[in-house]
Amino acid sequence: MALRDLLKNLPEVRGPTEKKVSFNVKLKWTLIILVAYFVLSNIPLFGISEGSLSRFEYLAILLGTSFGSIITLGIGPIVMSSIILQLLKGAQILNVDTNTLEGKRFFQGLQKLLAFAFVVFESIVYVLMNGIAALEGFAGLVIFQLILGGILILLMDEVIQKWGFGSGVSLFIAAGIGWRLFAQLFQFIGPEGTLAPIGKVLAFVASVIVADGRGAMAALFPIIVTALLFLAVVFAQSLKVEIPLAFDRVRGHSVKWPLQFFYAGVIPVILVSALTANLQLFASLIQNWAGGATFLGGFSSGGLAISGLAFWIGSTPILDAAINGTFRLIYIPQSFFHIIFYVFFSVLFSFFWVNTSGMDARSQANKIVNSGMSMPGFRKDERVLESILKRYVGPLTVMGGAAIGLLASVADLLGALVGGTAILLAIMILYQLYQNIAQQHAVDMNPALKGFFGA
Repeated sequence: MALRDLLKNLPEVRGPTEKKVSFNVKLKWTLIILVAYFVLSNIPLFGISEGSLSRFEYLAILLGTSFGSIITLGIGPIVMSSIILQLLKGAQILNVDTNTLEGKRFFQGLQKLLAFAFVVFESIVYVLMNGIAALEGFAGLVIFQLILGGILILLMDEVIQKWGFGSGVSLFIAAGIGWRLFAQLFQFIGPEGTLAPIGKVLAFVASVIVADGRGAMAALFPIIVTALLFLAVVFAQSLKVEIPLAFDRVRGHSVKWPLQFFYAGVIPVILVSALTANLQLFASLIQNWAGGATFLGGFSSGGLAISGLAFWIGSTPILDAAINGTFRLIYIPQSFFHIIFYVFFSVLFSFFWVNTSGMDARSQANKIVNSGMSMPGFRKDERVLESILKRYVGPLTVMGGAAIGLLASVADLLGALVGGTAILLAIMILYQLYQNIAQQHAVDMNPALKGFFGA
């Protein structure tokens, strides 16, 4: 009872009083939170030393953050709390029935409490282990700023979930990837503040002008890989199994319910990417604290993993290495383990996500029956629907999870702009945002679909 009382008294964003939030209200709050995210990402932490964050820049994309700003923690605490609770539930250590309203609220409360705990824990670890080097006498102030920024991210995510489109986690990742992608394509200001063709498009043009074939290939190939990845994801998103359904009260009127190939969506690869990023982050912190590399990983002065677990689950752009003549044979087994790691954990997290988010066959069958629809040719029985849906949900969960893990890892290895995982996340997040907006529009135009979509 004490735990349930604590969960009920956690700070939260007040939900809407009306049953359905209008399209305009959702759009307004989504844009407000997006602007607030960019504003916060440009507010620097006060009291840290110069150059203390350069080795963490490669993690910023996956954690939806800007290191050195007040929101340095990014979505890390949210994702880590989700991973831990899903693992505990999957192992049946945590016995919570998320199919009931009370069980779902309890599970969400636990996740929020654990996220708050991770905000405090990571803030202290970052500073005390010298991951973010605070100036003498400013350690407490830097920790306070990190905690404040972490709590703001948690509340902003909750605003999006209750008042906007999708989730804050997805929105923050897509926003960070978007501006980094634009910078990598068209940046024209060098590190010293002088004009220079830094962006890949400008670098390609400059290399062609001076007849630098190697430079032109190094600039063009990442653009080609990114474009091919975009086309592959869009094609895979169009793959689906359509289940015919008929309205019980409207004779002759039917709809087709699509089961997407990427059934669990983008969440599994977000969790795998965040798990990888956090492992590399803590390995770097431990090396910095212990004064030497550990089995978790060793890192160069530039922040790149060169040994240990962090190296073997990481990736090296082998195409770029081959062009520049820096390719090493050890990159071949590293690439193999990177792909295996991503595929395995993407499938694992797909199963956990489907079973904890109400996307399993039983929950979907219950939703169909409650929305007043049934499958033509079969009697209206939730158990019959569940047995039919199981034929599709299980295989789609495995194949979709494996495919998205394979796409992300291979694109990483081929050197897609902002990283294969990052660009894959951006494409799928934007696609799901489009679907969310289209679904909201469909519900506004046809209120009869409200119960089916769970709106």
